[in-house]
Amino acid sequence: MEKHTNPEVVIVGAGIGGSALATVLARAGIAVTLLEKSLVHIDHVRGEWLAPWGVAETERLGLYETLLAAGGHHLGRHIAYSDEVDPAVAESQPLDLTAFEGAGFKPPLCMRHPVMCDLLNAEAIKSGAELIRGVTEVQVIPGSAPEVRFWHDGVERKFNPRIIIGADGRNSVVRSQAGIDQHRDPTHHLMAGMLVDGTTGWPADLQIFGTEARVNFLAFPQSSERVRLYICYGIDDKRRFAGADNQARFLDAFRLASVPGSEHLANGTPSGPCNSYGNEDTWTDVPYVPGVVLIGDAAGHNDPIIGQGLSISYRDVRIVRDLMLENRNWTPDLFRPYAEERRERMRRLRLTASTFSILSVEFGDHARARRLKVREARMSNNSPDLTPATFVGPEILPAEMFDETILDRLRAM
Repeated sequence: MEKHTNPEVVIVGAGIGGSALATVLARAGIAVTLLEKSLVHIDHVRGEWLAPWGVAETERLGLYETLLAAGGHHLGRHIAYSDEVDPAVAESQPLDLTAFEGAGFKPPLCMRHPVMCDLLNAEAIKSGAELIRGVTEVQVIPGSAPEVRFWHDGVERKFNPRIIIGADGRNSVVRSQAGIDQHRDPTHHLMAGMLVDGTTGWPADLQIFGTEARVNFLAFPQSSERVRLYICYGIDDKRRFAGADNQARFLDAFRLASVPGSEHLANGTPSGPCNSYGNEDTWTDVPYVPGVVLIGDAAGHNDPIIGQGLSISYRDVRIVRDLMLENRNWTPDLFRPYAEERRERMRRLRLTASTFSILSVEFGDHARARRLKVREARMSNNSPDLTPATFVGPEILPAEMFDETILDRLRAM
């Protein structure tokens, strides 16, 4: 690891987005320093499913083979179970995830978040970037001559890079100090997740999504023995997974009548915390000011019900990398195409996530009837379906499909 006395680029946050960008910039010969507050990456129940369009971004960045060699796990099938549909009918209508390869997309890829962070940290260092962990009291001063101050090992340090990248997550200090406004939708529902081992018997290539009673459930295998499980539930049920026995209650929720073999998931062993968090969207219209650019969750995150977080981050990294290497004069105007693309990308994903929330995380007889009506309409091609955007990317579908009135039509059904 090189020690840069005055790096060209300082990246605040050594998670996935920050480390990926540090790697690709360092490979191009740019002096990069990563600042990270944590000493160890831990399981925060975040970002472990990479959509096919996100996998394509890792290929463009030259990171895909690294992820695959370290245990990245591809999925092959998707089944949408639900309590308004007979399980046999659901299983007769699987989505073949390998079929995306015909359009140039590899299937979804899963990897434990801390493992991916550690892997990309190591790749950044190997490429020549400096990583400083355990930093505190980060202070960012934007402008034509940006400055970043921080404390490390009891000593205050300062860098004057050419540009500062904020990759420090949802509660970004860089965003706040740079004065970049963030917009936020109201929280629609809550989501809990847990990593589970000992899932022998559950097919290693099968991911599922569906609704039963008062939960929306998701499962994404990472191997033949390990599955990441999620449950979305109502805000009015906010204590559902609170308390000391929350892991056991979470697993019990996966004893699903609508999912054959779900006992293989419910009988698993917790391999990480059971954490809950709010599901909402945040976004920034212009994720940069002079001397500072935001990427990943720092620039705004999508409702995780559709699992686009990793793909969003890798797209951010690729666009910012390309702009910075095409023109080494890193003025604010250089990043305007990034802001414009990201603004529309996040709008489309925001709309897509909202359709999923309305259909899958509203409960009761009226919601069940709506799901059945929508399923029937989609089978006859009489209802718009934004699901492909979650797999091949929001830019693939025609712009007219992302009409805001779709939400009113869904609610009225």
